[in-house]
Amino acid sequence: MVDVILGLQWGDEGKGKIVDFFARDYDLIARFQGGPNAGHTLYIKDKKVVLHQIPSGVFHEGVTNLIGNGVVLDPVTLKRESETVSGFGIDLKKNLFISERTHLILPTHRALDKAAELSKGNEKIGSTLKGIGPTYMDKTGRNGLRVGDLLDKDFTASYSRLKSKHQTLLDNYSFNEDISAWEDEFFEAVELLKQMNIVNGEYFINHKLQQGKRVLAEGAQGSMLDIDFGTFPFVTSSSTITAGVCSGLGVAPQKIKEVIGVTKAYCTRVGSGPFPTELTDETGEQLRQTGHEFGATTGRPRRCGWIDLVALRFACMINGVTKLVMTKADVLDAFKELQVCTAYKINGKETDEIPFQMTRMNIEPVYRKFDGWNVSTGAAKSPKDLPEAMKIYADFINNQLGVNIHYVSNGPGREQIVPLFDK
Repeated sequence: MVDVILGLQWGDEGKGKIVDFFARDYDLIARFQGGPNAGHTLYIKDKKVVLHQIPSGVFHEGVTNLIGNGVVLDPVTLKRESETVSGFGIDLKKNLFISERTHLILPTHRALDKAAELSKGNEKIGSTLKGIGPTYMDKTGRNGLRVGDLLDKDFTASYSRLKSKHQTLLDNYSFNEDISAWEDEFFEAVELLKQMNIVNGEYFINHKLQQGKRVLAEGAQGSMLDIDFGTFPFVTSSSTITAGVCSGLGVAPQKIKEVIGVTKAYCTRVGSGPFPTELTDETGEQLRQTGHEFGATTGRPRRCGWIDLVALRFACMINGVTKLVMTKADVLDAFKELQVCTAYKINGKETDEIPFQMTRMNIEPVYRKFDGWNVSTGAAKSPKDLPEAMKIYADFINNQLGVNIHYVSNGPGREQIVPLFDK
C-alpha cells in the first residue's frame, strides 16, 4: 500500500522533517509533484540540509527514493543537491531513481518565468522564478522534454526547437537577458543526470508494491496551493493533493491507505494571495522571528497568522486525511493568548466553507481565544510532558476537523516529535 504525506496549508509546513521521521518505516519514498520551488529542510548530524527535488528519505540506509513523473526536474538544481547529499556519504547510484516521464526544466523556462512575472507589475503571483509554471505549461501543451528524452541521440535538436519557440515568447516580453551561462550549467548537469538511475517509474513503483514493499508518497507545497482547489490564481502549477499521487506516480487510487496531513500550529504563506488570518502587527512579527519564518528556497519572509480551521477542514476533506501532524507547536510557547479561526464572516454572514474566489471579497475571520501555555516544550518526549493548555488547544482542533493529531513536532531536531497515539 501507499501512504501519503502532504501539506494542508500554503506550503512550508515542515513536511521534510516529517517524511524523514517516518522514512525508516518504509522501503520507498517517492516525490509525486512540484519541482525546485519546494524546500524541505532537514537536520542531519546537526547540519541543516534543504532538499528541493530529492525525496526526504535519502539519508536513510536501505530506503529507496524515486522522483516521480509528476515532478518537473531542474538538472542544475539536482546536480547541486547531489553534491550536498554525497557529502554525507550517501551513494545516490544505489538509492535514487528518476522516472523517465519526468519533465525537464530548461534555461528558457526560467527566463519565461522571470519575464512573465515582471510583466505583471503589482499583480505578481509570487513565483519563485524557478521555471516551474512554464514547464508545466509545456507539459500540458504537449511540447515538453522529459528525462527519457536525454537518452535520445536527437535530444540537442529537440532542445533547439523548444528553445526557438520559447525565444519567440521571450521576444514578445522584450526580455533580452543573456542566459548562455544558464545553458552551460544545464548541459553540464544533463551529463550527470544521464548517468543516474533513469527508470520506467510507474512499473518501478508498482513492482515494489507487488513485492509487498511499503511506499510513502511525499508531496511538495501545500493543499491551498493546488492548481484546482487552491487560492487560484495564487497557486502552484501542479496537483498538490492526494489525487496528484495517482497521476504523479502511476499508482491506482485503491493503493492509497493512510493520508498524513501536516499543519503548523499556526499559519504562514510566502508570496502573494489571500490569507484571511494574516497578522501584520507585532504578533505576526513575533511568530515570524520565533518560528524563523523565512522561505527555505527563496529566503523571503513568510507572512504569518493564526491557524485557520476553515481552510484546514477543506484540505482534510479533499485529501481524505486520516492522521494529522502538527509542526512548530513550540513556536507558540511564548504566547500568553492564542486564537483559532473557526469560521469566516463574509458580507455579514458566517460560513465554514472556502469561497470560490477569496480575492473578490472581504473575509473577516471569526476567532475563538485560548490560553497559551507559556512554558518551553522543546524537551518533551511523551504526551505527559506536554502542558495541559497545549492539549486543550490540540483537542479543540481535533474536534473541529474530525481528524486527530497523532504527532506534535516540538522543535527542528530530527527526534523532536511527540507521538500522541501509538503507531
